[in-house]
Order: sequence, then C-alpha cells, then structure tokens
Amino acid sequence: MSEETTILLIDDDGQSRYDLETVLAFLGETTVSANSNDWRTVISAAVDKPSAVAVVLIGACEKQATATLLTDIHRWEAGTPFVLLGDHDLPKDLDSEIYNRITSTLPKTLSYQPLLDALHQAAVFHENFNRLRNFGGVRDYNMFRSLVGTSSAIQQIRTMMGQVANTEVSVLITGESGTGKEVVARNLHLNSSRADKPFVPINCGAIARELLESELFGHEKGAFTGAISSRAGRFELADGGTLFLDEIGDMPLNMQVKILRVIQERSFERVGGVKTLETDVRILAATHRDLERLIELGEFRQDLYYRINVFPIEMPPLRERAEDVPLLLNELITIMETEKRGSVRFNSAAIAVLQQYSWPGNVRELANLVERMAILHPHGIVGANDLPANLTAADDDETGRGDTSLDAAAAATDAHGSATKGEGLSHALLPLNGIDLKEYLANLEKNMIAQALDDSGGVVARAAQRLQMRRTTLVERIKKYALQKKQLEVDSAAEQKAGKEQEDPDQVVSG
Repeated sequence: MSEETTILLIDDDGQSRYDLETVLAFLGETTVSANSNDWRTVISAAVDKPSAVAVVLIGACEKQATATLLTDIHRWEAGTPFVLLGDHDLPKDLDSEIYNRITSTLPKTLSYQPLLDALHQAAVFHENFNRLRNFGGVRDYNMFRSLVGTSSAIQQIRTMMGQVANTEVSVLITGESGTGKEVVARNLHLNSSRADKPFVPINCGAIARELLESELFGHEKGAFTGAISSRAGRFELADGGTLFLDEIGDMPLNMQVKILRVIQERSFERVGGVKTLETDVRILAATHRDLERLIELGEFRQDLYYRINVFPIEMPPLRERAEDVPLLLNELITIMETEKRGSVRFNSAAIAVLQQYSWPGNVRELANLVERMAILHPHGIVGANDLPANLTAADDDETGRGDTSLDAAAAATDAHGSATKGEGLSHALLPLNGIDLKEYLANLEKNMIAQALDDSGGVVARAAQRLQMRRTTLVERIKKYALQKKQLEVDSAAEQKAGKEQEDPDQVVSG
C-alpha cells in the first residue's frame, strides 16, 4: 500500500488487536486501531479525509453486530473495502453493495502470504474506486484490473472507459492486433445499463462476404441454398444489449451500407424476408486498420465512420508501455495457474530482455510466450538465454552490447538463465493467489538437476560440480526424481577406499 493510505484495524479483543498491530507494523503499514464503538472518533482524529483509509480489518466484534459496523463504515466512506478476520455471522439480507466491499475473509490465525494477498486485493479495489468514483454508473470497481498496467497510457484508457461506459453512444476502439480491444469492449458492456443483456461479438473479417449478411441479420427458410430453416442474426441475438463489430475495417462496402441503415433506422429485414424487425442495440466497433486512409481509398464509407466514431479509444501498443510488462507477466501467470495449465517464473535478466522487445503481436504475443515457457520450463525460472532467439536477437540489435544495465542483469544468470547464488530469485513474481512452495521448489530442483546432467553429458561428477553439491547427495536426488532409466549403482567400497568425495569421471547416468 502507498504511504498516503492507512489501515483501520477494529477489534474488540485487546490482546488480538495488539497482536495484529504488531504484525502490521512489521509489514511497514500505517495502522490506526480501535474497537467497534469508538472507531469513528479514533480514525477521524488520525486522517484528514475518509478516502485515506485503504482497508478496514475487522476482528472480534463483541460490542455490536458485524453487519451494523459494516453499514456504519460504508455510510462514512463508500469506497472502503473490508477484510474480515475469523468467523462473522452476516445476515442473508445484508445490502449487496456492502457485501461486495468484503474483498477477503481470513481465518483468525493469520498466515503471512494470505494476509499480504488480502491487503493487495483491498488496495486494488480502493485504488479503482477512487479513480472512478466521479464516473456515474460504474458497477464493478475491480473490473478494470483486466487492463493490467500502471503506465500513463493504460491509466488514460481506464479513465476514458469510466467516462463512456454507462452511456449509449457508439465507441470505436482502434489499435494494433493483440492490444486488448475486445477486453475494452466487454468491460464497457459490463459497466453499462445493458450489462444484464447479451454481449454479442462478430469478427467482420473472419466471415466470408457472402455469409456476413446472414450472420448479421439472419435469414428465412429457403432464402438461399442450404437455408433449411430460419435463423436469427447477431442483431436479433444482441437485442437490448451490445453488438461488438470487431475488425469493421474489413467489412465489404455493400455491407457497410446496410449496417449504416440499421444504425440510423434501428430496423432491418432478414435475408429472404419481408418483415421489418426492430432492434435496440448499442454498437461498439474495433479495427486495427486506418479507417481515414481507407476512406481516401474509397474502401470505407465516410458516413458510417462518423456514425461509429462518436467516442474513439485508441489502444497503445505494448512497446509503448514497457513498464507494464512485469505486471502483465504476473497476471498471465496467475490466470494460467488458476486454470491449472502449469506455472513458470521469469528472472530479472529475462524481464529486462522482454521490456526491450518491440512486441509486434502485443499482449497476445506475450501471453503465447508465457504458455510456451511454461511447457518448456515447467515450474522453472526462465532466464535471458532461455528466451526464443528472435527476442534476444532483437534485444541485441536495439540495445547493443554497451547496455550495462542489461549486461548486469544478465550476469545474474548462468547459461540456462538460473539465478547465481540466489540473486534474481527474488525477482520471480508471486501470483496473487499464492503457490504450493514445497511443490514449486521440488519442481525447480528437479529441473535444475536435469539441466546440469544434460550439460554434463550425464556425468554425475561434473553435474555435482556445476550444482556445487556432494556427489552422493546428487545421486540421492537423481533417484528421488527418477531421472535415469535404471538404478544408479554407487560403488560405496571405492568411496571408502578413496577416503574423500572423489567421483569416477566415467560414471554416467544410464539411459
């Protein structure tokens, strides 16, 4: 949390309150503690404005009911999130707006990482609420977390989204492929008055021209060969909700005329039909193409352009917000772990390379890289030399060999990108929902041993030297992780005769 924010700790158990104060002080957090009766007097004397309270930790509530306390705090400051400690009996009819402010519930006996995660989740909620509190109609203050980043470019996008989300105007989202245009469109829908109605996307460039009209407007039975039954189009499916026209710059001119008519008249006919159907949809459109240039070339209608471009949002390419790369990595890894598709970490040298890369595929390309590295280095730490050649080659071209900051970061890794003497491990990003540390370290150890054996041609002595460990210890680990096809035979008699830990350089892992 930032230095400008404060934690309000409410606990009617004096000893518990003291223990929690000690833990929070150890974490470096500014904390104001009180009981459930005098909290307002205490906090009002400690902070200049209610919005300075980033989170309220609520422990034992003996002097009044928890629901009453939550209601009073919410009336005092609507944007304050709650973290409940221990068991709290909340009524089923508790106001949903107050209930949604409970960002975490923790057991009375706290653990370090869950507490940090809870404080982080509350901080995210508090930050988003304060950023968007002046934009009417925003429903979900955690929503914009899907647009990960702290760069000025992405913060401006969030602000613009907050301004236009709960309006009825058409929005044109432009930007390169993979920048997250559909993410913006879906979030605009979720924070509009149409959120409980359908969000219907259609990629105008991915559907054959002769089928696009049927996809958009539907068709009647027998309208064309293969139309064996009537079918509703996207405009009907999206009625009352939002229609997202992705890659509208690829739409053929004859369809542009028909789309313009629907937007103007809010009515259409199915293909092969004569009945006029009314439609109530909000139009969101997106394209990676320069529509003004297409207008000059006669490939896009100017009147349609002005109809859809009421509120333009231009998505920045990833290369223009390199400072967001570490946060994006963390988010992508967290999503992958939540979906149980594996895990991986990147050390500081690898992250430095990724921040130098131009990312022509933007966030989509970064997501693909994370999945590829998770397959190649499961539960491992990826170093600069583990990255694909096109990334490192681009980095060499752009930064040159004189970039001492990158050289210094790369020096922290060996030939496989593993951290030297533990440096760089601290830069591995911890997911918000935590990890099984024991399993993670076991997988990491297995991965490092396999790499050392591979580099050493299977010679145990050389592998042990690379890993700076005793050969007998390495042999035990090899057996434990089943890294050979048949049992390693250790000549213990030869060891005793040698009287020291000298390895036979010809001893090789079988298989």
